[in-house]
Amino acid sequence: MWDFKMGQALGAMMKTAPFVIFRMVIYVGVALAYVLAVGVGAGIGYGLFSIGDSPGAGAFWGGLFGFGVVSAALFWAREYLLYLVKAGHVAVLVEHFDGKALPGGRGQIEHAHAVVKERFVETSVLFGVDRLIKGILRALNRMVMSVATLLPIPGLRELAGFVNKILNVSLTYTDEIILAYNIRTRSENPWASSKDALILYAQNYKVIAKNAVFLLLFMYAVSLLIFLLILAPVGALMALFPGSVGGWSFLIALIFAWALKTALLEPLAIAALMQVYFKAIAGQQPNPEWDEKLTAASDKFR
Repeated sequence: MWDFKMGQALGAMMKTAPFVIFRMVIYVGVALAYVLAVGVGAGIGYGLFSIGDSPGAGAFWGGLFGFGVVSAALFWAREYLLYLVKAGHVAVLVEHFDGKALPGGRGQIEHAHAVVKERFVETSVLFGVDRLIKGILRALNRMVMSVATLLPIPGLRELAGFVNKILNVSLTYTDEIILAYNIRTRSENPWASSKDALILYAQNYKVIAKNAVFLLLFMYAVSLLIFLLILAPVGALMALFPGSVGGWSFLIALIFAWALKTALLEPLAIAALMQVYFKAIAGQQPNPEWDEKLTAASDKFR
């Protein structure tokens, strides 16, 4: 059903435990920042509107403002999260699978940042490469699915569209496999090596996409379980805030579930998919035919 060994993926998580803890601190910290911002905003709004007859509405709008502030900060910090957290973890995972000894503790995090900086001197370069890769992978998905829609089978067009949406969601961590190729090959030109990595991905599309979809469904099933488990405690916490801010419980619980998924489940999926990708492309060279197909299908690839 799948082509990776979950035991090896879990072992990789254990070997890169300092980075897993680092991710937990970052993403759970983001979730706590949402709670604090909503609570403080609600308190201020409640106080400002208490002189009128709608302090509950004031609490809601204050909480909404606090939520927006944290969301804006997270949007502007996304380049640095990719550079310092996600790319760094990919770097040490690659070295682990290549059998290299990894430093422990904080030294592992510093080592990972040095490896990423060697490949991508500036955050903007890595972020630019990552944005292009996501666009190209979407174009590849559309190209493959468009072939299915040409077949005269009733309902196949709708099914292909649904599958394409699932594949696009799986790109949230599939693009990091391309980054892993960049780091593993120690490329000095991330644009050229990303191009080769994408062609190799396309050559092995079926096996990689199959595993990516399975891992996606696994992650979301576990995330749903996490959400259900933490919904009641989060509701009790939000009930302590003034006014109608307790209604934020559902959204805050979703954010905590997202934080735990991003901190723990995504690197597990990346470690599993890394096994599949590097095994599939072993001994292969980029096929010029796929180069032409991707060139025709995506301006980002060109």
